Amino acid sequence: MSREFVMGLDIGTTSVKACVFDIKGKLIAENEKMNSFHYPEPGWSEQDPIEIERSAVLAIKEAIEQAAINKDELIALGFSAAMHSLLCVNEEGTPISPALIWADGRSVAQAEAIKGTIGKSIFSKTGTPIHPMTPFSKLLWMKETNYQPYKEAAYFMSIKEYLLQCWFGQRVIDYSMASATGLFNPAALDWEPELLEMTGITREQLSEIVPPTKVLTGLNSGIADEMGINPEMPFVMGAADGQLANLGIGAILPGEVAVSVGTSGAIRQINKGVKIDENQETFCYSFTADSTIVGGPTNNGGIVLQWLKDLLNDQRDFSDFLGDAEKVAPGAEGILFLPYLNGERAPVWNQRAKGNFYGVSITHKKEHFIRAVLEGITFNLYQIGKALERLAGEPEKIYVNGGLARSPLWLQMMADIFEAEIYVSESHHSAAWGAAWTALVGIGKVDSFEAIKKNIPMGEPVLPNKESSKVYKAIYENYEKLARDMVKYF
Repeated sequence: MSREFVMGLDIGTTSVKACVFDIKGKLIAENEKMNSFHYPEPGWSEQDPIEIERSAVLAIKEAIEQAAINKDELIALGFSAAMHSLLCVNEEGTPISPALIWADGRSVAQAEAIKGTIGKSIFSKTGTPIHPMTPFSKLLWMKETNYQPYKEAAYFMSIKEYLLQCWFGQRVIDYSMASATGLFNPAALDWEPELLEMTGITREQLSEIVPPTKVLTGLNSGIADEMGINPEMPFVMGAADGQLANLGIGAILPGEVAVSVGTSGAIRQINKGVKIDENQETFCYSFTADSTIVGGPTNNGGIVLQWLKDLLNDQRDFSDFLGDAEKVAPGAEGILFLPYLNGERAPVWNQRAKGNFYGVSITHKKEHFIRAVLEGITFNLYQIGKALERLAGEPEKIYVNGGLARSPLWLQMMADIFEAEIYVSESHHSAAWGAAWTALVGIGKVDSFEAIKKNIPMGEPVLPNKESSKVYKAIYENYEKLARDMVKYF
């Protein structure tokens, strides 16, 4: 019996990662290529789509070589991608602008103007918050500033769409990536005409919207040779990284919530139908034709801890650095920390937000600040989770992944603050495995998305400590008041 393997290609902001799995979810090999960033002006954040496409080809090739499998044993590849990138492309399919990524803040003025006027009306149609991260806001900036590539563009697309166009000669976008543009109506599963008109573009300049299980064939033979794969091998659309991280960690049924904390973070839940938050604190992005993912992203995860470590000039590894927080009881002896160092998306959706330490006294030491920062990151996630709870109900299980999930101290803090059992996958490649599983669904190798639950190696859950939970409940009330009071000063 021949061996069978599947690949998940995760096109992230920081890197492109190709992961080879067996069809039970065991990681066989991974290859990662780092992406470079360009910051031409303060608040601008760009990447080169051509560089990323070349990195993706190389990552696929080297992952197959590392896995020591032959090209006939790889049966499919699924795509995962970071959301909110935007580039301008000419008629020949060549980029005529850099890719403006989610972290690009040049459209702050346009986002604020919309938010202050018709923002609620737009949000009610799209489920996508009005924020500089979205292609909708970026297109408004391009239009209002007479950005030359915008005026010359035949098409507008994300980095993921650009790769698919290079490899298959097709302009296609899945429901979730379309939803993340801010130009898409998840109830209608189509572009929203009013927003196209506002941004000055036509639907012909955007890609065809397809389901995540759409199978792509006819890979460019030259590209196939570079990758070392069969040109007939099926590629499957996949989705955005958030949806696929939920799938890959098993958080796909009602009451199951996924929390990802790496450099940034997010808390998400998959639901049937469209659920839009009247308070505009969470997003609602499509996944399949009848399911959406509701949640909120934070700009401020592990990057805040890295900032503190650098500020304190602490040369130790991260586990020893975080270990200092164990010297301090829950509550950091009165310090509350608002972690908005990079502005913030959920729950305040304010790019001008700033971080704050509150309650500092002369008796506080380094370990108090480390603990306060860890707690502030977690309280912020909990606040987003409370907004999510209004729409999707109280969580029954919380699945956690990302870099911080390697810290036992933080996992216990999560369990205590959320008063819930915390489940951690033994694999840190949830989005890639979600993409690979979507490929298996797309080619008919497995019956359903839900069947993935039998193919996720999971450790023992972390249980909440009742005493710590009680302490944190009181502290969180003060944190929430402070967070809401500070909003008016940003």
